[in-house]
Order: sequence, then structure tokens, then C-alpha cells
Amino acid sequence: MTLVRDKRIALVTGASRGIGKAVALELARSGWRLVAVARAQKALEALDDEIKALGGEATLVPLDLRDGPAIDQLGAAVFERFGRLDGLAACAGVLGALTPAHQATPAVMDEVMAVNFMANWRLVRALHPLLRASDAGRAVFLTSGAAKDPHAYWAPYAASKAALDAFVTSYAGELNITPMKANLFNPGPTRTAMRAKAFPGEDPQTLPTPEDVAPAICDMLAASYTENGAWVQFER
Repeated sequence: MTLVRDKRIALVTGASRGIGKAVALELARSGWRLVAVARAQKALEALDDEIKALGGEATLVPLDLRDGPAIDQLGAAVFERFGRLDGLAACAGVLGALTPAHQATPAVMDEVMAVNFMANWRLVRALHPLLRASDAGRAVFLTSGAAKDPHAYWAPYAASKAALDAFVTSYAGELNITPMKANLFNPGPTRTAMRAKAFPGEDPQTLPTPEDVAPAICDMLAASYTENGAWVQFER
């Protein structure tokens, strides 16, 4: 096992695009060592080039978050390589389909629950010991306003985010006697592919970019961040 002592180590899911990519690059600028997780190998390699151009380092992990056993193996691999994890930025998510609740198919429900909820539970299960081994383990999970204010036709996505909120809030309560912190972050409307899919007629130029949002998430991964169990709304 190779212990990395001179840099803080963060694992970022959804790191190949959107908010996840912006978070990975922002952390690299700040001197963090990255474990970048996403499905697309080529997109991860492009991210790696950008991180290297910033003088940073990344370990690339092509992984489908619907593969629970692979997440378990990821935890073991991070332990073998680094011995700890200082930050988890759980940025991956899927919209599913905007549909009447009674017409939501098993395939749609399986996907949104698997990626937006079950994968994050599995990440906590696999990575908690590594975050606990840090002097100040921090975990941030991307949520949505739909979790608190679900609208018609958003039932699958809203349900998956509401489940995530309940899980992370409960988990955070268990961390009160530890140096660890776990929090939820709602980026709000952001210029991403998911947002364009949900609101195809919206002018993306009116929205904050992932690069606008990323610093707030990175701040929540810092050892100096003291909130635990918070639901944080991005303010432009």
C-alpha cells in the first residue's frame, strides 16, 4: 500500500462532464490528488490531460455506478493505493424520464434509483472506512430542489433525490462524534446536459455554469468546513 501524505485525496463521481468535471478541475487547481470516476473512458482521458496541464494528478476509474460490486472493488482499490480518502464529491446523476407517475416504467425507476440513490449508499458503504481514516473526511452529495418541492411529471427523479436526502441526513447524524462531515448540495439550475434535457426551450446562457458552481462544492470538502448534515443551496 502506497500512502500519499503530501496531498489531500478526493474521489469525484460523474467526473467526465458537467459539474463533476468542473469540481475535479477545481480540486486539481487547489492541489488535490484526484480519483476520477465516470463511465466514459475517452472523456476521462481528456479530463486527465486537463488535470496534468494544471500540474495535478489523477487516477482514472471507468465505472458504471449501477454496478454495485464494482463500487465495492473501488473502495478496496483506493485503500490499497492511498490508505485513506479525504473527500468524496458525489456528482453523478441521471434525470430519467419526465413522465406521469403512473406511466413510469420499471426501467426508468431502476435507473434513477440505481444512480441517484443506490450508488451513493454503496459509495458510503465502501468509502466510509477510508474517509474515517482521514483527519477530516468530507463527503458532499448533489441533490435537487425536486427532492423538497416535487412537481408533476418529476416523480421518478424527485423520489430518488428525496431518498438520497433522507439517507445522507441520517448518515450525517451518525458522524457527530467523529471528525467526518457529510452534507447535501443543491446547485440549482445549471448549464448542464441534464438541465438541457429537462428544459429544452430554456436559454442556457441565462444559467450559471458548472465552473461557477464548483468552488462552493470544493469549499465543502475542505478540512476547515464545519457544517454537518446541511442542505446547502448554491447562491450565485
